[in-house]
Formats: sequence, structure tokens, C-alpha cells
Amino acid sequence: MKSSLMHLVPPVSRDRIISQFPKWYTPEACLQFKEHFHAQVRTACQQSTGTVGLKISKVVVVGDLYVGKTSLINRFCKDNFDRDYKATIGVDFEIERFEIIGIPYNLQIWDTAGQEKFKCIASAYYRGAEVIITVFDLADIQTLDHTKQWLEDALRENEPDSSFVFLVGTKKDLVSDAVCERTELDAIRFANEMQAEYWSVSAKTGENVKEFFSRVAALAFEQSMIKELEKTAGHMTQI
Repeated sequence: MKSSLMHLVPPVSRDRIISQFPKWYTPEACLQFKEHFHAQVRTACQQSTGTVGLKISKVVVVGDLYVGKTSLINRFCKDNFDRDYKATIGVDFEIERFEIIGIPYNLQIWDTAGQEKFKCIASAYYRGAEVIITVFDLADIQTLDHTKQWLEDALRENEPDSSFVFLVGTKKDLVSDAVCERTELDAIRFANEMQAEYWSVSAKTGENVKEFFSRVAALAFEQSMIKELEKTAGHMTQI
């Protein structure tokens, strides 16, 4: 029965298949400079022969009201952009399917409300996040100033050093190249202080959105595989 159900699952779309490690946006604020998956991870995936179970990582997206969190997620997951603003109430989530080095993999992307009155609700969903994406509006520098507090709130609900952190500037289409460059200088400084990787994107045009989420998926997937390999090695040592 299980195998017949597996055949009903549609194949992963081509742009969600990752075989090479996706590149960073800027070397000035980058989590990892490497160009290839860890050799042990690649070997484990190649030798899995279908025995590796479906892997899933939790991603939480945080930031001020109106910065474009939902638009960013919708552009990636649904490939659309809605000009009519609708505030997220509490939390919402999407599941996006990937295939990374031949292994099925899902990102569970949580969209959290930016309104103060929903903070206590949203914070409960920060727990267990392998990735924290902190979002600000490139056209509103004040929203960048608030990103550290958003990150602190999310980190408070998670174990130390358990989450990859990204700082993302949205609405790149609304600012000139000169303004974007100036804002990015501040954002990169913030990202380094936050130990985060920085990206500039546009949900409206789609610029850098797929590349960004591919990077998120690859880093989270590799980390989950490394943890599994370490756990297996520890178990074998105990035996």
C-alpha cells in the first residue's frame, strides 16, 4: 500500500531539484563559503538506496508589519504576487518539496504576524526552527533597526546555535541601485553582528527569491544529514 501511495505523489518540480551547493548572495555576509556539499553527506545520499526517510526542516519568517514576509513566501511557493495587502493573523505555513542530492526533502515555512498583538501567538511557533529568516523593507530603513529584536525573540525559543539565521531585504524593485547599495552596507553590518547571511530580493519581480530559498534548503538539509550521521556514528560507537 505504501509504495502505491508513493506513486501518487507528483514529481518534484525541476527548479526544486538541487544537485550542486547554491551560491551565497554576497561574500561580505555569508554563512558558508563552500561550493560543494560535505563529502560524507554526498556519499551517504548516494548510498541510501531509498532507505533514507523523508526529511523536513522548519523555517520561521519574522519581521515588522508590511515588510513583505507573506509576499516573499507566496512568490516562492505559489509563484505569484498579490498587490492587495492582507495582514497575516497569528501564523500560517506552507510546505515546499525539494529533492536534494537525490533525497526527498521538505521545507516547512512558517509565516508569522508582524503585529504586536499577535506576537505571543507567533512566538509559540518559533520553537524547533532550523532556520530563522528575519525580514526588513529596503525602502524603509527603520524596519532594519527592528530586525535584531525579532531575531532575539525567535532565538529565545530555540537552543543556542541550533538555527541558521538569514537577514533578507525585500522590495528591491522599489529602490534605486544607489539606495540599495547604501542600505545593503548597513544591512551587511547588521547581518555580521547577527551572525546571519544577507540577501536582497524582490517578491514582485521574483529577483533572487528562488536562489535564496534554494540556499536555505541546501544549508538546512546538509545540517540535518550531518546530525543524522553523527547520531548514527555515536550509536555505532556505543554498540
